[in-house]
Amino acid sequence: MCGIAGILQFKGSANLHSTIQVMTHAMAHRGPDADGHFTDGPIALGHRRLSIIDLSPAGNQPYTSANGRYHMVFNGELYNFQEVKSQIKDHSFKSTGDTEVLMEAWSRWQLNALPKFKGMFAFAIWDRQDEALWLVRDRLGVKPLYYAQQENNFLFASEINSILASGLVKNELNLQALAGYFRYQSVPGENTIINGIKELKAGCWMKIKNGSISTGSWWKIQEPSPVAIPKTKSEAHSTIRRLLQTAVEQRLVSDVPVGAFLSGGIDSSAVVALMSEVSSRPPETFNISFTEKEFDESAYAEMVAKKFNTHHHTILQKPEYMLDNLLPALNAMDTPSGDGINSYVVSKAIRDAGITVALSGIGGDELFAGYPFFHQYKKLKRYQPGWPITQPVRALAALAMGGGTSRKDRIRQLLQLKKLEIANLYPLFRQITTPAAFDSFLNLPCQEKDPVQKALEEIPELKNFPIYAQVSIAEYLGYTQYTLLKDTDQMSMAVSLEVREPFFDHELIEYLIQVPDAIKEPQYPKQLLVESLGNLLPPEIVHRKKQGFVFPWEKWMKTTLHGFCETRLKEMADRNFINGKALLHQWQQFQKGDPSIRWMEIWLFVILSHWLNKNGH
Repeated sequence: MCGIAGILQFKGSANLHSTIQVMTHAMAHRGPDADGHFTDGPIALGHRRLSIIDLSPAGNQPYTSANGRYHMVFNGELYNFQEVKSQIKDHSFKSTGDTEVLMEAWSRWQLNALPKFKGMFAFAIWDRQDEALWLVRDRLGVKPLYYAQQENNFLFASEINSILASGLVKNELNLQALAGYFRYQSVPGENTIINGIKELKAGCWMKIKNGSISTGSWWKIQEPSPVAIPKTKSEAHSTIRRLLQTAVEQRLVSDVPVGAFLSGGIDSSAVVALMSEVSSRPPETFNISFTEKEFDESAYAEMVAKKFNTHHHTILQKPEYMLDNLLPALNAMDTPSGDGINSYVVSKAIRDAGITVALSGIGGDELFAGYPFFHQYKKLKRYQPGWPITQPVRALAALAMGGGTSRKDRIRQLLQLKKLEIANLYPLFRQITTPAAFDSFLNLPCQEKDPVQKALEEIPELKNFPIYAQVSIAEYLGYTQYTLLKDTDQMSMAVSLEVREPFFDHELIEYLIQVPDAIKEPQYPKQLLVESLGNLLPPEIVHRKKQGFVFPWEKWMKTTLHGFCETRLKEMADRNFINGKALLHQWQQFQKGDPSIRWMEIWLFVILSHWLNKNGH
């Protein structure tokens, strides 16, 4: 796990060697173990290394192919690299890691090498012979890859801050991106919060040659590999158990100890249970507990830890210590996010315990219908034939999203829809700030089309998938890619921790999105997952109320963090794209306990204010 950066110069005389050093230094936290650079004519490549597999200098980068034609910087892990390595018969390997395997696989097969690998990755390859630069990103977008195309050069990096550190790209705020941020609590789509810096799409490649760019996709979630669709639940149980066990086992490949997040919920408990089955040593597990008992899940985590004999660590997060973690977490945000601080706190706790690799249970809800919208969408689809003529009273009751004025806004949006399609409904489900609230607080230029809705509309075959699978695919193209995975990466790498997610195994996903709804339909939370694991999980874990890993923000914003929030909201109120009077009134009503005001709608302004000040905007 690492950080990568590069510059391809079309014309001009920038000092590439010193510039690439500045770019890698800006993300030293991503790789504290080694710093490497390569310059040759118009190209400069940089790499920061966090040593996980092959801890020797043989694993350092940039890496050069045996024939001398290709030079590469690579961020991520290839879980099946030994399998691919066995297919390369005409090369004597000098290292025991995955980097050399990827390099030699590309040297032989180029783009055709990509489907051979399982893993999370983003890499860049300079083809010296063809004088072309290749960028590639993994199937689901687990690892980030940003780029900026300019008249004189092309830059890329694992972080936006690294590109800005070059001094070659203007640090200019993208006001259009703020619409997506307030709607989804992070910036969705290819564009980022900085003008001119974009993100390479998941499952895509890019080639830069002679100043021109060509792109393509090498994997699409809507085009899964053919699988044997199960006819019975028992068939599904057997296949899911095998795929998930393999996914966990492959993610334990490491030359350093591997830990695990353990919230005490179904997903993280499932990962820990399978770790205990396939690993020869007890897992190191970590749980965050709170003095506020309504948020504390430590008792359930301890129950799982005891059952599987893990080395368990409980970290008590007291409110008075919140600021100690809050400021470093906010400062670690490469791009603003409303939900990233949770990931930072638990990642830091694990890293402070000496662990550099940890497995996470994120992704289970997206696969096994764990969110309320899965069921809401299925209910709403019943009204599709007559919509919008059908009296929608019962449909509105099914759409129990939000509360107070937020709920009214959502119902109003629903009634305006012409079709009950996933592309229209998913953005309503995931939005934090409704358009009505958005317009009352923000004075921004005309908004572009919602990038998540646009992405879903561009997949005509989506309607051919089972209803629950439609929601899963929407989650992968929306919240998962632009919030969940982005937060996990930027916050874990901020403390030099590698996080691996078994539920984001592409073979597991390709199978489950083709499983019929009749088999996936749960009578209790994530029944298909639970039954696939047999008797592994304690009943107390399976049948308790779903809680989710959340902090007591609403309470803290009115007490411990009141001054912190108010200072940043007043600073935000002075900005010319904010209706300051309306924002501060909302803050005052929130303090008085107005039930129609959700804490997240306020918190997004607090986070953005801090990010803007920190980044000189």
